[in-house]
Amino acid sequence: MALTATIRKAELQISDMDRGYYATHNLTLAQHPSENDERLMVRLLAFALNAEERLEFGRGLSTDDEPDLWHRDYTGDILQWIDLGHPDESRIRKACNRSRQVQVVTFAGNAADVWWSKQGKALERFDNLSVLDLDGGFVDQWAAQIQRAMRWSVLIQDGEVQLINDQLQLDVIPTWRKRARE
Repeated sequence: MALTATIRKAELQISDMDRGYYATHNLTLAQHPSENDERLMVRLLAFALNAEERLEFGRGLSTDDEPDLWHRDYTGDILQWIDLGHPDESRIRKACNRSRQVQVVTFAGNAADVWWSKQGKALERFDNLSVLDLDGGFVDQWAAQIQRAMRWSVLIQDGEVQLINDQLQLDVIPTWRKRARE
């Protein structure tokens, strides 16, 4: 018998003062049987960090030709491609050729450092690529908050992210390994 996805619901009240973006998003996330809690919660945070009206979750783990998140315009052109983890250089090259902006969000601590030491030099040539790293300790704390239904306020100011619910507050300052050229 095949395993099915676990459905998660999340309400994010986003106040991104750095970008001037303020909105509430009611999201449904399908957690693939092979997707761990850390990855799902990083997907949720990546959504909050890049929130736009047309940002949506891709099929991610279940397909190779879609990102974890993407923002497409009304014609179907990809404005932003967001991948999580440690994609190989060929996948990133393909994404950079298909999209105006590409963002990779790494989150596995030392594994992210090893990935960057191997891939970083080759990735420097992509002007439309950004690489953002999340602290592994924070990701562990964030993943521990996973539930079937979640409600979070997300405050982003001066590069710092505060995630607040009725029980606790988590803070993180994502680190940019590489920023796309404007």
